[in-house]
Amino acid sequence: MISRIWHNTTYRFLILFLGIFTLLYYFQLAFIGIVAPGNIYIPFLAEHVNYIEWLRYGLMQTSASIIRAMGEQVFTTEIWFRVVGRGGFVMAYDCLGYGVMSFFTAFVIAFPKPIKSKLWFLPAGLLLIQTLNVIRFVFLGLYWRQSELKTIIDHHDLFNIVLYIVLMIVLYFWLNSGKVAKVQAVS
Repeated sequence: MISRIWHNTTYRFLILFLGIFTLLYYFQLAFIGIVAPGNIYIPFLAEHVNYIEWLRYGLMQTSASIIRAMGEQVFTTEIWFRVVGRGGFVMAYDCLGYGVMSFFTAFVIAFPKPIKSKLWFLPAGLLLIQTLNVIRFVFLGLYWRQSELKTIIDHHDLFNIVLYIVLMIVLYFWLNSGKVAKVQAVS
């Protein structure tokens, strides 16, 4: 029974996808929990392997550099992002995109396509996600304060809608390019 389920391409994809997504997503949450001062805090990890803070810093500084290149003044701290005379936001952990990156990574790894295809598509997709995130931060800093949209929809929800539409389009083209790895199903 288990062997038959595992050899079914659809079931294997679903099992792998859900397993990898759960592992990645909850690992991120656990890691944030141990590098943020509070209940379980491991200073060594927080000081030397804190890729969450590296990601936050990189996103914030990239966004600030783009806005500075547009002639605006930007003020940042570890979590605050402010465009002088425009707007700003607090870059919470949810803003980093670890949920959507976990989804995307799990999908690409679990889908039965050749490894060569996955090796270029996975980093390209993760870069796309963070590029869209930087564009969001630039727009938030410059325009969100005076936007009529903020009374209609939360910027996280708006970003997620746009991001998932873009990812679905990109995934559609990736799924329909080349060949799907053949996995023999047991009848």
